Amino acid sequence: MPDNPVTMREAAGEVRRSAYGAAQLVAAMPRLVLEARRVAASVYHGVHGRRRAGPGENFWQYRRFVGGEPATRVDWRRSARDDLLFVREREWEAAHTVWIWPDCSPSMVFMSKAAAATKRDRALVLAFALGELLVRGGERVGIPGIMLPTASRAVIERMADTIVHFAGSPPSLPPAFAPGSRDEVVLLGDFWSPTAEVTGTLARLGANGAGGHIVQIVDPAEETFPYSGRIEFEEPEGAGSITVGRAEAWAADYIQRVALHRAAIRTAAARLGWSFAIHRTSRPASELLLSLHARMSASADALPKTQPAAQHAEEAAL
Repeated sequence: MPDNPVTMREAAGEVRRSAYGAAQLVAAMPRLVLEARRVAASVYHGVHGRRRAGPGENFWQYRRFVGGEPATRVDWRRSARDDLLFVREREWEAAHTVWIWPDCSPSMVFMSKAAAATKRDRALVLAFALGELLVRGGERVGIPGIMLPTASRAVIERMADTIVHFAGSPPSLPPAFAPGSRDEVVLLGDFWSPTAEVTGTLARLGANGAGGHIVQIVDPAEETFPYSGRIEFEEPEGAGSITVGRAEAWAADYIQRVALHRAAIRTAAARLGWSFAIHRTSRPASELLLSLHARMSASADALPKTQPAAQHAEEAAL
């Protein structure tokens, strides 16, 4: 039986779109790497590290002795300099793994006149800059499904190289993997996939008790629906197109559905004890990076993640 010519044309079109998207990504990567370094440098001096007291060999700090502690914890040499008692603390050295997933699917290439960058470019800049900050803080960084965790100082280059050489179409949601209970997951995407698919993915990723942070990266036009008149809307990932006669009549229903979709994601995140934030591409990347790093530092010092129901997700609209 001969091949269906319609199917063959669709397949050829998909190949062309994929090749063009890959070429665009390769061309943009040097600029994105440089921007990520700039953003990381601008944020680095304004953040507190994720270092904390615990088992280890390296000195971290002296602190005041607290009544009720064993006297064996007193550093008598340091205490002899003052009339106070001090305890010598060591730095916690059990670095853990942070999995960072930047969404590079076709829907992330959208950019309206109100935006400063495409959603894909912003996701990559944030992923690279966050990876740089985490490695400087002694953590390991990996990309689910394509890059094993590393503490290399060249983490930005490794991430960029891995993403460029990834074979296949980038998925709209994180790939199936099982982060450890002490791991942390950072998801950077638009999350416009069907609500059930998004919430199901989150439930699977958090099943082992891993911590997590969800950042929905959106173009301002995707929230306000600033369209009127006859408009053809095309789904960027192959679901076809639709022509609307009076687009403005759709605005109220569209905005309501966006709110319901986000509410479901927020609820799913809250069940896991994960944070949820919205980042608009009209805002600087450094704003989100500073806020996200602060949340991650706070979660690193929080109670063990064995009681996710007792924690609450927080939404920050940046």
